[in-house]
Amino acid sequence: MGQESDISWQVLRRIVEEWQGGEENRDDAAGPAELAEVKPLYGGCINTTLALTLSNGRQAVLKISAHRVDRSYLREAHQLQLLRGAGLPAPRVYTVHVGTLENPFSYLLMEFIEGMDWSKAQAEMNGHGVQGRETLHTHLAELLLALHGRTDPAYRRVTDDDSPRFEQWPQFFRSIYDPIWHEMRKSPLLGTKGRKVVERAHERLERLITHEDCPRLVHWDLWGANIMARSDGQGNWQVAALLDPNCKYAHFEAELAYLELFQTVGPVFFKVYQRQRKLPAEYQRLRKPVYQMYAMLNHASLFGERCAAPLSAAIERVAPLV
Repeated sequence: MGQESDISWQVLRRIVEEWQGGEENRDDAAGPAELAEVKPLYGGCINTTLALTLSNGRQAVLKISAHRVDRSYLREAHQLQLLRGAGLPAPRVYTVHVGTLENPFSYLLMEFIEGMDWSKAQAEMNGHGVQGRETLHTHLAELLLALHGRTDPAYRRVTDDDSPRFEQWPQFFRSIYDPIWHEMRKSPLLGTKGRKVVERAHERLERLITHEDCPRLVHWDLWGANIMARSDGQGNWQVAALLDPNCKYAHFEAELAYLELFQTVGPVFFKVYQRQRKLPAEYQRLRKPVYQMYAMLNHASLFGERCAAPLSAAIERVAPLV
């Protein structure tokens, strides 16, 4: 929330007024609603994320970067619309703006969705039987089957403009992690042995992660804070929204390995998922350890020392494979 002080009430009021000026949001009978309340939500170090409440009770979520030309909001808006087009619950985009000299704020204004993040939902269900948990995990599996059912001729990042395309999955995977590996190569978190294991794996990706499937649409950042859940009050739980996508056309197993790594899902999820898309033996034996090692390498680059032990454990699982 480091930039919150740079974002005045006047700026927020103008954004709300422009949003309501659209035909879809105009309320001719009552007139335009005023901005009534602003609350901070979880955000990153670059943007500020706010919940806006209007005088008529309507709410929206605003991601905003002060004094930045930030095109990432265009990409996020594009990806949220792509998720919605695939039938997944995701916030509706109201408006997106890239900063200019005249209006030096980049922002994304989108639908506010009631719910709690995945880990809080799991805690809420503790002691209330297993039915709610099974229903929730089943729903997530069904949603990801629908998402992964969207295919593309090439492996690539999903952007609002052209991005490089790759015919082979290992080439694309290497391009994703090249910058991270370059940064982490000299990290003391690796140690000599760990560095050698990652080096060999990075050189041998064609042998380690080649598969026979096609490029499939993935969210690519499905950790607990990006999965919202809610209950109807009768013990029936569902996924309310998937947030903050970093979509790619990739190997769907990498997404599942990420979910397993952080114990986001368990046997119920995989039982439902594999009714439609069976995981081969190579997933457990070969590709899952590799995908999880790279995920931990990324987390170590972001969060440092607290990831040292799980990174070391992930590297140990890959060592016999390379």
